[in-house]
Amino acid sequence: MSNTHLPVQPGRPRLLMCPPDHFGIEYEINPWMNIRQGCDPALARRQWQALHDAVISLGAEVQLLEPAPGLPDLVFTANAGLVFEGRFFPSRFRFGVRQGETPIFETWASHAGFEVVPLPKGMYFEGAGDALFCGESLFAGYRIRSDVLGHQWVGERIGAPVLPVELVDPRFYHLDTCFCPIAPDAAIYYPGAFDDYGRMVIRDQVPRLIEVSAEEAASFSCNTVVVGRTVVLNAGAPKLATALGAMGFATRPLDFSEFIKSGGSAKCLTLRLDGEEAAGWKQAANDDPRGHLSPT
Repeated sequence: MSNTHLPVQPGRPRLLMCPPDHFGIEYEINPWMNIRQGCDPALARRQWQALHDAVISLGAEVQLLEPAPGLPDLVFTANAGLVFEGRFFPSRFRFGVRQGETPIFETWASHAGFEVVPLPKGMYFEGAGDALFCGESLFAGYRIRSDVLGHQWVGERIGAPVLPVELVDPRFYHLDTCFCPIAPDAAIYYPGAFDDYGRMVIRDQVPRLIEVSAEEAASFSCNTVVVGRTVVLNAGAPKLATALGAMGFATRPLDFSEFIKSGGSAKCLTLRLDGEEAAGWKQAANDDPRGHLSPT
């Protein structure tokens, strides 16, 4: 099923996704997961397919990772690692039930032509789930899954300033559940997921912020995929959609109910292969004749 070696169109966003053939709730490692509740595999497949088709229709290239039995969260490819300028920094998962994913991601990355750069033992780093660029800075969520040492180690090797922000609400256990850059100078975020210092860092470093309400944050509305100037997000966030529209973005609401049961949504289901760094947002900025994204 892998199509790793498809030809790449220059400047075209590239995403890694993994079909949900073995997705399910088989353990509980965050407040969203409930083994007794389970999920609907057929509905999950339809929701995943809708995201896959949507990002392709918006101009992205999707490459597929082969699913593996016994690894139900392999579908959340954002946690594979961090891609930066041809290098792949694989995750070191905190929970043992997910650690079996790392060798699969490392093998995939090596075959895809990335230089695989493993973190030292004793550090926790959960990839693009906790490490997101906004402008030239790498915002790094820590405490619940990743740790500061892991982020600093990666930052030193890519030469980027790292801004650690502490996550304090266990429902928002990864940074990408409560913070999403949408342009080099803009992001959406849920303030309640961070401590006072983290909120101060975000407000000081990101010139244009959209604050998401507690109600809409709980529907994983911050966990979005940005392709050009379109934001793919979970349905049920009308206030956020309106705010994004005022900032010049189109929105594509989709239903991710089955994945939310496991603690994930649109962003969790994708990994940017052209890099999460600031260069990944140049296309969106270049689409604006003024050279930057401004409210309409």
